[in-house]
Amino acid sequence: MSEVITQKEPIAAIATPIGEAGISVIRVSGKDCITKVNKIFKGKDLTKQASHTVHFGHIIKDGRVVDEVLVTLFHTPRSYTGEESVEISCHGGVLVTQAVLETVLTQHIRMAEPGEFTQRAFLNGKLELSQAEAVADLIHAKSRKAVDSAQQQLEGALGKHIRNFRQAIIDATAMVELELDFSEEDVEFANKDHLTKLLRDLDQQIDRLLETYEAGRLVKHGVRTVFVGLPNAGKSTLLNTLVGTERAIVTEIAGTTRDTIDADWSYEGLMFRLTDTAGIRETKDFIEAEGVKRSEKAIRDADLVVFLKDLSIPLEPVEEKLIRELLENSEQKPFISLGTKNDIALETNGEGSLYDLKVSATKGEGINALKSLMKDRALQNKHYDASSLLVTSSRHRDALLKTREHVRSALDALAAGVSGDFLSIDLRASLHELGTITGEITTEDLLDSIFSRFCIGK
Repeated sequence: MSEVITQKEPIAAIATPIGEAGISVIRVSGKDCITKVNKIFKGKDLTKQASHTVHFGHIIKDGRVVDEVLVTLFHTPRSYTGEESVEISCHGGVLVTQAVLETVLTQHIRMAEPGEFTQRAFLNGKLELSQAEAVADLIHAKSRKAVDSAQQQLEGALGKHIRNFRQAIIDATAMVELELDFSEEDVEFANKDHLTKLLRDLDQQIDRLLETYEAGRLVKHGVRTVFVGLPNAGKSTLLNTLVGTERAIVTEIAGTTRDTIDADWSYEGLMFRLTDTAGIRETKDFIEAEGVKRSEKAIRDADLVVFLKDLSIPLEPVEEKLIRELLENSEQKPFISLGTKNDIALETNGEGSLYDLKVSATKGEGINALKSLMKDRALQNKHYDASSLLVTSSRHRDALLKTREHVRSALDALAAGVSGDFLSIDLRASLHELGTITGEITTEDLLDSIFSRFCIGK
């Protein structure tokens, strides 16, 4: 990482959630920020104190105490942004925190934009771009596996892979372009077999990384899980049982659920975004009919479908049709066929083979087995290893796809005996795509897009 630090104009923001708490932290970073904060601080002279030290005192405005605080100093380049930085820990009330921030802003320090501290860390070489994006993923993570995945990227695991890919392409490009430089002397630097093996190995490595994206997407965003079935099949009861609260209304009246109801639930570190849908049936009720349409859309958008069948009533034709449709698409969209109300089930003839599990949500029967099955089905055919790196960003996935396309184009060119100058175009294009992942190559629009999703103060 570069240690050439650019000290920009000072910025400040509240770095902790707004509300009542024991403390709040106000982060300040930029040129002369320690000197500026020192002007409103009553205590030790901050300009004469060492980096990574904490000092007790008071924030003062117009001769009056705003709050009693602790001020932590970070001298350049040993800070998160690489710039001079100050963190002010004050009491955690909304009004007092705002008063301290407003006092800081009187010192020609401006409010930070979303993600501006992390953007400065990237621009000053403290983080690669993929690591900076992992900071936002870590903040927004809603499951333990999402935290683990973001932490891996924050530690530079993805960047290490990309740097290895880039080096392989740089080596290939150097051989090709060196040969072009000496073309008139008929000197061969680029051994065709060696180049072909290098690019094929690279193609396979990129493939393996791309194969992790579907699992990575589920880990990052959660498994969109839809409960479907006839009215009163037990969908709302099951959702409430899994979530542990009365999230959905449960009554004996068929058609109680008119719209989709969403709730988040985690199991063994994986988040499921559960959706309780309106019962699928023919209806003349306009509102219920609209609910059925939304249920059908939820099925199309789902990562996992759980079909529920009330075992206390006979199987209806509409249910048989739905099971057939789900089975036909099970390779692309995993589903679970679930028999519910098993505690009051009718005697059946051969129908038991239709169901992966039979449960009673009210009695708690089969629920643990269902939880385990939901996780297994959600990750079926996904390249998932809890210890391996996952590609979780669609931006990274797209860049890797484009890289692979250029690598394969270069392989085709080699096989066809195309001249080195055309081969070099594909190799350089693949370098460009990989550079957009780590940040060697960026544009202002790209950075604005990435950092705009950060919270203010990070």
